[in-house]
Amino acid sequence: MPTVGKETRGGLRADGLRFGLVVSRFNSFITERLLAAALDVLRAAGAADGALEIVRVPGSFDIPVAAKQLARTGRVDAIVCIGCVLRGETSHYDYVCSESARGIMLAQMDTGVPRVFCVLTCDSLEQAIERAGLKGGNKGAEAGLAAVELANLARKLSAAPGASEKNARRAGNSAARGKSRRTR
Repeated sequence: MPTVGKETRGGLRADGLRFGLVVSRFNSFITERLLAAALDVLRAAGAADGALEIVRVPGSFDIPVAAKQLARTGRVDAIVCIGCVLRGETSHYDYVCSESARGIMLAQMDTGVPRVFCVLTCDSLEQAIERAGLKGGNKGAEAGLAAVELANLARKLSAAPGASEKNARRAGNSAARGKSRRTR
């Protein structure tokens, strides 16, 4: 695979990094398995227990606001968003899936803190069980590994030459936008 110029990648060690895990209680028999696998991977990558913060929310629809609030505290380098939505007989499934995904992405873009989307959207309980590791791989483990890589990548990119100037300008623009909203 040819490359041009500089290539930047995130590392797979979690030493010195802090992680948030926002977990839906709805369908907890699945989300707890995903959480356990994510925690196992984060610890295996070198994350200290004190660097792991778990936030519980009622359902997947509630994940975005909690993830955004957690990111704004500055206590975490990346957030794993864990939930499970099972298709039912109404269109409620479609709304919860699309709005939780959209909300997580918007919260990520607003704060700059990486999020990993680990909200299972399954047609059946059997599909969810398969993705939660009872018959094979566990999406929580994959999400934990992605969080480590993204946290490392974010650190590398924010440490790039000129990044502090850009971040300062961006912070200034954000403060100006916030001020103009308050005065309206």
